[in-house]
Amino acid sequence: MSQWDDILEQVRSYHPDADVDLIRRAYAFSERVHDGQKSLSGRPVIEQLTELTSILSRLHVDETTLVVGLLHETLEKTEVTAEELQQNFGSDVLTLIETGAKISRIPYRKSSQQQVESFRKMFVSMARDLRVILVFLADRLCEMRLLAYRSDREQIDYSRETLEIYAPLANRLGISWLKSELEDLSLSFLEPDKYRELENRISRQKEERKAYVEDIRQRIRTMLDAQGVSGDVSGRFKHFYSVYKKMERTGVDLDQIYDLAAFRVLVDTVRECYEVLGIIHTEWKPIPGRFKDYIAMPKANMYQSLHSTVIGPYGGRMEIQIRTREMHRIAEEGVAAHWKYKEGAAVSARGRDDQRFGWLRQLLEWQQDVHLDKEFTVAGAGDLFSDEVYAFTPNGDVKALPAGATPVDFAYAIHTDVGSQCVGARINGKLLPLKTELKNGDIVEVMTSANHTPSKDWLTFVKTSKARNKIRQWIKAQQQEKSIELGRELLEKELRKHQYSFKRAQALDSFDRGIVELGFKSLDGLLASVGYGKLSPGQTVSHLLPKEELRTTGARPAGTLGKVLGKLGRRKPSSAILIDGIDDIMVRFANCCNPLQGEPVVGFITRGRGLTVHAADCSQVLADDPERLIQVEWDMQRKTTRPVKIRVLCHNQKGMLVGISGAITDADGNIVSATVQSTEDGKGLNLFEIEVQNLDHLNRVVREVTRVKGVYRVERLRS
Repeated sequence: MSQWDDILEQVRSYHPDADVDLIRRAYAFSERVHDGQKSLSGRPVIEQLTELTSILSRLHVDETTLVVGLLHETLEKTEVTAEELQQNFGSDVLTLIETGAKISRIPYRKSSQQQVESFRKMFVSMARDLRVILVFLADRLCEMRLLAYRSDREQIDYSRETLEIYAPLANRLGISWLKSELEDLSLSFLEPDKYRELENRISRQKEERKAYVEDIRQRIRTMLDAQGVSGDVSGRFKHFYSVYKKMERTGVDLDQIYDLAAFRVLVDTVRECYEVLGIIHTEWKPIPGRFKDYIAMPKANMYQSLHSTVIGPYGGRMEIQIRTREMHRIAEEGVAAHWKYKEGAAVSARGRDDQRFGWLRQLLEWQQDVHLDKEFTVAGAGDLFSDEVYAFTPNGDVKALPAGATPVDFAYAIHTDVGSQCVGARINGKLLPLKTELKNGDIVEVMTSANHTPSKDWLTFVKTSKARNKIRQWIKAQQQEKSIELGRELLEKELRKHQYSFKRAQALDSFDRGIVELGFKSLDGLLASVGYGKLSPGQTVSHLLPKEELRTTGARPAGTLGKVLGKLGRRKPSSAILIDGIDDIMVRFANCCNPLQGEPVVGFITRGRGLTVHAADCSQVLADDPERLIQVEWDMQRKTTRPVKIRVLCHNQKGMLVGISGAITDADGNIVSATVQSTEDGKGLNLFEIEVQNLDHLNRVVREVTRVKGVYRVERLRS
């Protein structure tokens, strides 16, 4: 039986009413229009499209998605027209293909803003129709399997993009097997030496570990039989990326990781799940804090299971998952397991599906609230890929929030007005600070006052994008009002120097002309700018009053933003920063993020202190007044050096400091200071302050230090 016959058989098994003839027609059409085209491996393109379709069938998608998978490159790489596609396969197929084509043209690595735009368009598309994203995931897996045929640079870029976008997305959709393969393939190209070392070491222990897994599996099976519980017991090794991340996170060697294997028990009912849990905990001691009940509180994508880590028969930790067979189907198939096939319709989302796909609609709401790319980077990405905390209202309504969320996030999750008027919170009956981080199972009672308003300090601890955006909106509105009031007072004071009242000046023809000359559409905009300190009162009045009536004591020449900023102070060009084409503004660099040449940066106007340059994603500048932000860029023609701190974690052995110092010197880095200490577990912790020219130079230093034998982590410290 051919691979294509296997695919059709698979489709019939989960979707008996599928239009198989439509799928066959799409295959024949794709084979004809791609005739003569080769993939990166040299095989005919139709073979790669068949593999993509096989992946999609494993996701249990409908026939429309399979057809899109077969035809998704026709508009981009063949002479086929949109009209021809619609005529042969319908408007639904055409819409999905066109949407995918638009997303595929988004450059991911050009700049941070375009990267965020890629996120945005992908997720908005996903919220409208998940099938586009499933085709993207399947296509990415095919690409990763053929990545060895691409250049070294492409291998790195594709692997990083896969780890940052596609693997987390597969995880969010609950498709664990796809996530694991994407992660392992990415690791093999990003860290080839470490991947091969892991592969070789785990392979050498394969028979020993296989015997261990079978022994534990039989023990669990015997325990269940003794209690009369019927269930399937299986064991598996964790995938390489999971092991690698644990080694990186804990700083231990492979031989010190005892929970390389995980075991799963599948039963028929929820009651049996908890019965099996009791049997396991009676036999083996559970580790405190390592039990998670996703049955009572499912994840946002409706994943359900009991997770527990216990001390096994040989003294090592073992992870055990317990779930029903239906829960297992959902865990393996992910979001596709919730779909209802309906002829001529897209994905159905009624009844419980509203709850299942509620988080998708949240993504769309976040898009409406976020207007700046940098805000989405900081506020949105955390919500998309973070772990979750489940907290309850006193009435028992559950709210899913990102890890680290606070009562303020909880209040905004209930309603915007509840969040804005929040004055305090009782957590499990105790009155606690609003910045307290919530834990799973907390019961939160929000206290409100109709006269209360949001605080700017809340921005330092809230985690959800909704809370952050609503607080920002309120602060901006308040600051606008205060700035208008302050600007009016400053102008009135300046006008009195010329024997004019504000009302009398407004009656002049030159007043309205001056507002336009200064680049404002309304008086309020002008007043706000004066109140913010962007325009001086003297400069403003010189535009508003007739030139012949200006007194020399009050008149000041008008100028561009660069001239206004220039009044904040000047010095010789040395900052390597350009502002509206001017490079001699007094500039200082923020200590909170310590930006390097080559990184995206933003300028912040500080009253009386010139311009402070921050990294574009700096959380501190994002929490400040957005009206004072201006666009700046690096003068790449000017060479300069900047101090930066790095932390090097290594094994505590002779010669390490010499090796690390030599690596920094070999990369042309200048060591300003160094602090070295040993930890109790036999590790070395080294802090270096070095001088580098730019971001590329820092990356070169990090690469050289990473190559030193015994070094297992190098981190940049921002402050």
